[in-house]
Amino acid sequence: MKTKYVLELADVKKIAAAAEAEALKNGWAVTIAIADDGGYPLWVQRLDGAAATSASIAPAKAHTAAVGRRESKAFEDIINGGRTAFLTAPGLSGLLEGGVPIVKDGQVIGAVGVSGVKSTEDAQIAKAGIAALGL
Repeated sequence: MKTKYVLELADVKKIAAAAEAEALKNGWAVTIAIADDGGYPLWVQRLDGAAATSASIAPAKAHTAAVGRRESKAFEDIINGGRTAFLTAPGLSGLLEGGVPIVKDGQVIGAVGVSGVKSTEDAQIAKAGIAALGL
């Protein structure tokens, strides 16, 4: 058997605080979602002024990055590259940039999904949150 890393509530709060700080520093109204390695929500935070739809998109991006074991941008790139049939992949709906897996010692232990601004900025916020763990 292998030892499996898991996110604890203290980790989740640290990620959320750093992601929120990055968003606020830039004046970005977003929703921040953090998921476990199975894509299930551990945290969803909608900042003041964030669009209502971002509360659905951010968790979907986190789920996609967690279960897909890669940034959600990879799936967006597949679709934009012409493989539109990938839109029918079961269980994946956050196929836009802004979902970033959390990786420790080669294991995906969760993901952060952000929605509300440009997709590159969503990813920037997610990565700032993950960086707070110092992995």
